Amino acid sequence: MTNTENEGASNVFETKDPGKELVLVTGGSGLIGSRLIERLQNDYQAVGLDRSGNTHPPEKVEYVGFDITDEKSIAMALNRVKYAYGRKIASVIHLAAYYDFSGKPSPLYEEVTVKGTEKLLHALQEFDVEQFVFSSTNLIYKPGSPGEKINEDCPLAPNWEYPESKVDTEAIIHDKRGAIPAVILRLAGVYDEQGHSIPLSHQIQRIYEKSLTSYFYSGDVTHGNVFLHLDDLMAALVKTIEKRYELPDDVAINIAEPVTPSYAALQERIGVLVHGKEWETFEIPKPLAKVGAWAQDLISDPFIKPWMIDRADDHYELDISRAKRLLGWEPQHNLMDTLPAMIENLKADPVAWYRRNKLDESGIPEKSKLEHHPEL
Repeated sequence: MTNTENEGASNVFETKDPGKELVLVTGGSGLIGSRLIERLQNDYQAVGLDRSGNTHPPEKVEYVGFDITDEKSIAMALNRVKYAYGRKIASVIHLAAYYDFSGKPSPLYEEVTVKGTEKLLHALQEFDVEQFVFSSTNLIYKPGSPGEKINEDCPLAPNWEYPESKVDTEAIIHDKRGAIPAVILRLAGVYDEQGHSIPLSHQIQRIYEKSLTSYFYSGDVTHGNVFLHLDDLMAALVKTIEKRYELPDDVAINIAEPVTPSYAALQERIGVLVHGKEWETFEIPKPLAKVGAWAQDLISDPFIKPWMIDRADDHYELDISRAKRLLGWEPQHNLMDTLPAMIENLKADPVAWYRRNKLDESGIPEKSKLEHHPEL
C-alpha cells in the first residue's frame, strides 16, 4: 500500500510488525532505494520516504510522501512514522539528493541535498535513531593517478556542483547529527546488468550507434572512474545496518570495486561485445573537444558537455580496506565481467534498453526497432 503524509492511521496495524526493527529509506522509490527496500522487507520494517511515492510498493512496505525541502512536510511524514511505528529507528538510509549532468548551476543542490539533509537531521532529533547513513560519492576526492589508491583520509577536491553538494552535506552531518551515529558511504558509480549508469550507458550508446564522438576522447585514455554493482551496494548497505553497534559514531567508508578500468579498456571491450571488434579511440586536444561539444550543445542535447572536457583526465581508484575491516564487505562483481550481460540485454531489446537508461531512441537502427517493436 502507498501512503502520503496526509493519509490517516487506519492502516497502522496492517503495516506494523512489532517483531522487526524499523529502517527508513529516503529516496525510497529510486533505483537504489526501491531495490534496498525489497532487500530489507523480510528482515526489517522498511518504510520508504519519497516525494513521488511508489505506485507498486512491496506488500509489506509503506511509503510515506514527503518533500525534503519543506520542514512542515518532513514533520508530517515523521509524525506518521512515529504514530505507526514508534520513536525507535534502527537506521535511516538517506539516499534522497539532487543531481544532473547539465553542468548548469542549480539551487536544488543546496535546497535538496544540503539544506534538505539538515532539516531531516533536525527533525530526527526527536527520535531514538541508532544510525544515519548518507550516500556520498567518490567524486569528492582529489583525482589520483593509475595505481594510486585513494583512502578516506585523502584530500577532498570536488570540481563540480554534484560532489560539492556532497562535501557540504557531509559537513552538515558532522555538525548537526547530535547524538545520532553517522556513517558516510562514499560510493563509486553504480551499475547493473541493465546499465543504469548514466556515463556508461551513454558510452555504450555512442559505440552501438557508431557515432563520430565514439572514436574520440579529450582526456588520457589510460585513466578511468571506479564502479560498483548494484547488488554489491545492496550488500554493503545491509552490512552497514547490521554492524551499526560496532561502527564508530562518525565514520566515512569507501564502497567500490578495487580495480578501475581505463577508458580505453572499456572502449575496446564494448566494441568487441557490440560489433565484434576493438574500438579504436583517439585522444584529441581539449580546446578542439570543447569547440565540438559547444557546437553540438547548440543544435542538440548531447551527453558530452563542454564542462566535462576539463575533467576527462580525472582518475579514481579507491582503497576499500576500511570497508573490509569494519563491514566485512567486499564486492562480488566487477564491471568488465558484467559488460557481456549488459550488452546482451541491449541487443535483446534495444528500445527497452534505451528507455530503461533514458536515452534518445532516434539512433537505434530501424531494423532493430522493427524486429523487437513492430508497433513502432
